[in-house]
This record gives sequence, structure tokens and C-alpha cells, in this order.
Amino acid sequence: MKRTDQEMAVLEKQPETKKMTVIKRDGREVPFDEQKINAALIKAEKKIHGSLSPITYEKIQSIAELVIKEIKNRFANNVKIYEIQNIVEHILLEKNEYALAEEYIHYRTKRDFARSKATDINFSIEKLINKDQSVVNENANKDSNVFNTQRDLTAGIVGKSIGLKLLPPHIANAHQKGDIHYHDLDYHPYTPMTNCCLIDFKGMLNNGFKIGNAEVESPKSIQTATAQISQIIANVASSQYGGCSADRTDELLAPFAQLNYKKHLIDAKEWIDTPERQEAYAKAKTKKDIFDAMQSLEYEINTLFTSNGQTPFTSLGFGLGKNWFEREIQKAILQIRINGLGSEKRTAIFPKLIFTLKDGINLKPTDPNYDIKQLALECATKRMYPDILNYDKIVELTGSFKVPMGCRSFLQGWKDENGEEVNVGRMNLGVVTLNLPRIALEADGDQEKFWQLLSDRLSIMKDALVYRVERCKEAIPANAPILYMYGAFGKRLSRTDAVDELFKNRRATVSLGYIGLYEVAASFFGGAWENNAEAKDFTLDIVKKLKANADAWGNEYGYHFSVYSTPSESLTDRFCRLDTEKFGIVENITDKEYYTNSFHYDVRKNPTPFEKLEFEKDYPKYCSGGFIHYCEYPVLQQNPKALEAVWDFAYDKVGYLGTNTPIDHCYQCGFEGDFQPTERGFECPECGNHDPKTCDVVKRTCGYLGNPQARPMVHGRHKEISSRVKHMK
Repeated sequence: MKRTDQEMAVLEKQPETKKMTVIKRDGREVPFDEQKINAALIKAEKKIHGSLSPITYEKIQSIAELVIKEIKNRFANNVKIYEIQNIVEHILLEKNEYALAEEYIHYRTKRDFARSKATDINFSIEKLINKDQSVVNENANKDSNVFNTQRDLTAGIVGKSIGLKLLPPHIANAHQKGDIHYHDLDYHPYTPMTNCCLIDFKGMLNNGFKIGNAEVESPKSIQTATAQISQIIANVASSQYGGCSADRTDELLAPFAQLNYKKHLIDAKEWIDTPERQEAYAKAKTKKDIFDAMQSLEYEINTLFTSNGQTPFTSLGFGLGKNWFEREIQKAILQIRINGLGSEKRTAIFPKLIFTLKDGINLKPTDPNYDIKQLALECATKRMYPDILNYDKIVELTGSFKVPMGCRSFLQGWKDENGEEVNVGRMNLGVVTLNLPRIALEADGDQEKFWQLLSDRLSIMKDALVYRVERCKEAIPANAPILYMYGAFGKRLSRTDAVDELFKNRRATVSLGYIGLYEVAASFFGGAWENNAEAKDFTLDIVKKLKANADAWGNEYGYHFSVYSTPSESLTDRFCRLDTEKFGIVENITDKEYYTNSFHYDVRKNPTPFEKLEFEKDYPKYCSGGFIHYCEYPVLQQNPKALEAVWDFAYDKVGYLGTNTPIDHCYQCGFEGDFQPTERGFECPECGNHDPKTCDVVKRTCGYLGNPQARPMVHGRHKEISSRVKHMK
């Protein structure tokens, strides 16, 4: 947003003032910047009259000079922000500038009201009762119509209000203004909950665990193992606020399937004569057991409701197993997802499926598990999942192989005191996201100012992330026994142990999130900057700076501060909406009504999947704490080879890849493809059907699939998703 020559003249003609400090409402001390007085008066005048004449500029300049002179006469070293504002208001009234004074006072009062409302429980409860979209649809996978979700939303309002009061004032202020976003305020810091994790299922299934009053022993069959997994997931999800993942599910469950096989083989030997027929019988029975167990797990996860009113955000990783049991588990997971849920064969939303590609196992036609890759391709064309992990690239980027914790949050390679690599049983302590487009708008085309503002914001980010760590350390094992005492977090603590034993020495991560690299570059280089090498280098320098700061904080505090490409959900709207209020409609930035997730290619353009991946592949090196790439396709059910070409191209370029393809289904007319977004929800383009009971609409929302027909997405996301889905057609 460029200032006119007249505006710049006003800003440059101000008299020099003494060096002094301004004390903000939150206690921060910042250098006095007289240009902000001019900017505030110009903004108020424009609000009244739209455009300003040269005479008006001179008037504002003279008023600003009087204000600055008064400040200089009354204050030598520091001045409080409200004292500056009082001086401005009094001088405006003395000069009979009543309209300008009224607008200036109105803006300041509005800001004060906004701050107070954020911590006013009654005001927020009223918004919930009135079904305000910013409250009921903040999470794209919560159904605000059900009682337990409504109760959780009510509790969340209380938690958020208390949380804002618990936060250090400068962090709370930065969050409320939209400089940063302190994620999950409805849970943390009101409670010292952790975020997402890789559950140590292997340790829990093999060594037993406790839920409630029940001591659970190691399962003796794959059916019991999957039943226990679903119970563990439900309890873990109720004890934290983020996603949870099962790593190497096929390898995890294979030993329990082998127990089934041994039982069936004993039965076969009693009734069947030849060893060949005995083995065939045992395998056939075990194959059926595997399929039934995995189908039960699929249904159980999709029918679970945690204490916070949502289906657990669950991911299952698989694909590396090579023996018969592991292969059958992989095939069962994929075939069950292809088959769909219920009599109408609807697409399952959870668990998120993540299939690993590895050269020598399943990548090429000569690999032993290439047939399972073909099944994974069929599944992705029909159900969007599985996403894929490219084994070698994940190791290169994160230091070891593991699935993400839930959506896209990756642990980094880590070894315990014995030098053993540990991935499962580790966790994330939370996310704070930086509003990068706002910094670019404030810099107003001045790159030097951009870097200075970024450094200033990063100091607030550091304080916010350190606060998250310190608050999580205040938990005690008894707060969440399933996590700390019964094995979900790996090492089992006693009731008197410090939970920090599981966090320190970089065992846990805490994440510096960011949003809107596209918008930042657009503000300096124009909206079509993707093929501009200077512009791309500028965006890479930004994530490099984020990583350098995060690494320095890790060295200082001993926790892993990771750079995280935020799955923005409602944040794409929130930041953009706040910046529109502050800066107005700015081309390629606020005019879209949403900000672009992390480093992603502008969704309004039409790159091929190969161009998109080639462009995005350079970023995750600097944000390995969380990342994912998506490609958009037309209907792919009849063309899985096209998807395979993209997977193969991506293998040595990106670590984590998702598929966006139309899979909506109308049960009234039989249409399959892409439903269109309308004011009343997504609608069948053939017959106009928009009834959730007779159509299956599934869209990808920031990492997970969601059913927007049943749970309408937050404002602005229909437009973005519509653009994302159709721009490859």
C-alpha cells in the first residue's frame, strides 16, 4: 500500500524530537515514532472525507507539529501511549476540528472496546448463543450442533478469556491486534495441555497400560489390538488438544496378526491333513481377521467423540512392511477406505491415511510392494487419501523417518541417552503463528523496514513460545495419566516426576508458525512474482531468518523450536480480516479475503502439478517442523497413472504430498465430481441437490478432509477451496 507524494511530504517535514520511549498499554517500551501521529490523523481524515486535498495535508501537518511540540515540552524521557492520545484529542478540540476529533476518539475507543470484549466471557457467550461464525466454525472439523461440542465451545470461551489474562500483556496484545496468533487459546494456557503427538502404541500394546480403573494387558489378537488402539486414541485426544498419529501401523500390528495365524494353524492341524492346506487355511482365516480388525478400527475412529466434541484428529502411517502380515494389513487399510462407510459408501474423514513410498520397496514396478502402490493410487483417486511420504526426502529434511503428528507437524531426528533413535512417544508443546503479510503492509515497500519489523515481531514470538514451554512444564503426571504415566508419551513417569523429563533436551518441539509468503512477496514484487528469482530468494530469506532465530532459541533454552508452515484454517480469514480493517483493500493481499497458507503457490493461478512442486520444493528445508504440499487435479478415478506420474516426479523433490481431486457424490442423480459452493452450501451441479442426507461432499481443509455440507467452513474458505479444486481443470 503506497503512500502518495503528498502523504510522504507530510511525514518527512516533521520537526526533530528528543529521543524518548513510548510505554505501551501492555508494558512494552518502544522508540517514539512521530510519523505514527501523522498516519493516525491522515487515516481519520480519510475515513471522514475519502480523499484529502493539499490544504488538508497542510492542516494535518500543523496539528501534528503542535502535538509533537507539546509532547516534547511535557516529557523528557518516556511517555505513556494514552498520554499521547490525550494530547492529540485536546489539540484537535482546541482547533475546533470536531469531526476529526470524533473520528480519532471513536477509533481509539473502538480498539479499547475490542480489547475488553476479548476477555469478557458474557460477550463471547452471547456470540456463541447467536451462532456467530467466528465462534462456532473456528475449527473445520467440529460440529457445533451437537451438545458436547456446544459444551466444549462454552468451556473454550471461558478458557480463552482466562488464557488472555494469563498471557504476558505484550503477547496478549500482539495476539488481539493480529500481529501474531497464539493457537488454541481455548485450551492453553488456561490448562498446561500439550498439542499433538506420536503415540507410543508399540510400548503400550506390548507392555500393557491403564485407562480409568482398568489394567489392560497385551492383546492376543489383531482384533483386540485395534480395539485397544481406538481406546488409546480416544483417551489421548481427550488429554491434549492436537492430532495424534500411529507410525508404521502395518509393522506395529503384524505381530498380533501373527498370533491369529498361529491359533488358526493349530486348529488346522487338528482337522486338515496336509501342511500346504493347513497353511492355506490359517492364512485365509488370518486375512479375514486382518480385514475385520482394520474395518473395525476405521468405524471406531469415525464414531468416536472425545471430551472436546470432535472426532480425534488421527493419522495412520504405513507402507514400509514387507512380510505377508504387513502386506495384508496395508491392503486391508486401503481397500476398506476404497469401499467407503455404510450402505451409501461415504468417504471416511478419519483416520488420515499416510502411505510411505520407498525406492526398493514399492516405488518401481520391479519393487516387491509395487502392487500396493497401485492400490494406494486407486484409493487416492477415489477418496483423496492416502497422502504420501517420500522416505528418503523425509530423512533428509527431518533427520529421521516418521509420520507427522496429526496434520503436518514433524518431529526432528532425536536420540536418547543411550544413543537410540526415538520418534514415538514424543510431542509438540504448541504453536504461535506470525502474521507476515501485516509486516509487509507496515513496511510499505521498504525492505529494510520489513527486516527491522520482522526482528521486532520475532522477539515477541520468542517470548510467546518460551511461555508455552514454561506453562506446559507446570503440568503434573496426574493431569493426564494416559500421556505421562501409562505410556502414550513413551517413558512412564511416576506421580511425583517432573513432566519436563519428556520435554527437555529437544525431545519435544514448540513451533514458530508463519502464514502468507505469497502476500509478502506480492507487496514488494507484484502479484505475479512466482517466476521472479529475486522475489523467490526474498521469500526464502524470510524462512531462513525464521529458522536461524528458532535454532538460536533452541540453543539458548534446550527445547526444539521448530519452524512450522501453519495449517491456517480460520487464521486465513482472521489475519486478512484484521489487516483489511487496518490497511483497507490492498490488491493481491487483502482483496482476496484470505491469506495463503505458508509457502504455497497462489491458488488463483494455474500451474501444473510439476510446476507447483518445482516451485515449492525449496522451502521445507527451512521449515522442517511442519510442511505439506498439495496438487490439484480434475476427476482422476479413470486415470490413476496421471497421479502416479506426479508421485514419481515428487519422490526426490518433496517429503510430504497430498491429493486434491473432486470426489463429491450425489445420491439423487448419481453425479460424481465437484460440487459447487453456494450461499446455502455445496450444491450438485447436475440436479442442485444440497441435502447432506443425500449427498457426500468432501473437501480438503488445511491438511485434513472435512465435510463442509455438515459443518460449514469458516468465512472465506469456500472461495479458496473452490479455487484450489478447480484451478487444475
